[in-house]
Amino acid sequence: MAKTTTTSAARKTAPDAAPVKFIFDKGNYIWFIIAIAVVALGFVLMAGTTDIYSTTKIVIAPIVVLAGFGLGFYAILKKSPDAK
Repeated sequence: MAKTTTTSAARKTAPDAAPVKFIFDKGNYIWFIIAIAVVALGFVLMAGTTDIYSTTKIVIAPIVVLAGFGLGFYAILKKSPDAK
């Protein structure tokens, strides 16, 4: 059985590795964190047991939650400035 070895010179002349390109950049993650915070704020506004028919709980809180989901979609679909 033949034994094959690679020398350190052969390892160094490997093809140039391109830098890793992630799908999302820093801006996407920041928008996603903001979206999570807005959704959490909406659920906090919805919480509680007193006066379940208040305008805050049945109108404002659901709008805030939906706005947070909208921001989440924006964070996912936003293209980075250097994208082609």
